[in-house]
Amino acid sequence: MIARLLLADDLTQLAAVTRISEQARDEGELFYLTSIVVCELVWILESTYSQTRVQICEALDRVLEFELFRFEHEALVRRALELFRGGRADFSDYLIGEICREAGCRDTVTFDRDLRGAEGYSVLY
Repeated sequence: MIARLLLADDLTQLAAVTRISEQARDEGELFYLTSIVVCELVWILESTYSQTRVQICEALDRVLEFELFRFEHEALVRRALELFRGGRADFSDYLIGEICREAGCRDTVTFDRDLRGAEGYSVLY
């Protein structure tokens, strides 16, 4: 199952991931994905695999539903994904904003012009 979530460009790595995911499933173990790992996944899909925003959102939807994964800040990742789906900024910017909001911040201050007009962001420039 996990193999279908990945882009199979390195068969050795794919085999290793398949083996460890099957072992984890058999032993009832889970994989914990930090918010940084989720941001790295998005970055790799964009920069290395030239995935579109729609493709990235579809991949994240699948990853979020995969039963072997647990997420740091899962609710915030899901909200950031929805903002990313309809927005102009990077996924990581939306996730940073959601983490800041959760921490009680009124605004997230940024230089990213793609967030101009987005609720909860103050763009400096």
